[in-house]
Amino acid sequence: MKKLLLSAAILVLLTSSLRSQDTLVYNHKNDEIKTLFGNHRARGFYGSFTMGYSLIDGRDAVMMGGRLSWITNHSIAIGFGGTGFINEFHYSSVQNNQVFLTGGYGGIYIEPILMPKFPIHLSFPVLLGAGGISYVSEDANYHMNFIEDGAAFLIAEPSAELEFNITRFFRISLGTSYRFPTPFDIGSSGGSKTASAESLRGWTYNISFKFGKF
Repeated sequence: MKKLLLSAAILVLLTSSLRSQDTLVYNHKNDEIKTLFGNHRARGFYGSFTMGYSLIDGRDAVMMGGRLSWITNHSIAIGFGGTGFINEFHYSSVQNNQVFLTGGYGGIYIEPILMPKFPIHLSFPVLLGAGGISYVSEDANYHMNFIEDGAAFLIAEPSAELEFNITRFFRISLGTSYRFPTPFDIGSSGGSKTASAESLRGWTYNISFKFGKF
């Protein structure tokens, strides 16, 4: 009888131990971040490089930028970033030269992330910052550029991004954003207005490459 009771007690203990281990493994697997090439539990920070296209003053423009962000609880990132831009060269009868707009802006990024453990998910970064823009003419005879005028502005830029977890340390996102600059005016040397906040306000379409510990 004692042997039977002892055997039953050992069997109960072993069963409980195995069930506890199964529960831990199950919980661990549920807590892992899922990627396109497997699962991994991670958190931390990331740095990114972004390339984009926009219209500035109604002309094609190239956008280049980056971010450095810290991730909290996988669901929100806070950091700093910036973007530089230049629109296409075009002829100005006022300057009698090729001219273009160029500048940049940067500030604080706040990025809520929805369903970050899924291999494909959404994020909604918002930039709050400041920047500057210059109206530049090109002197073909001297192969030099001259800043004709410039202005500073504050800016808010909300975004929406579709993010792909490629590997443990690498993500790609496709996104769009909209620029809301505060009012400014840029005038040429002749005194006529050449650009304003309306010239900069508009959509950007971009792709970002993110590297870090997510």
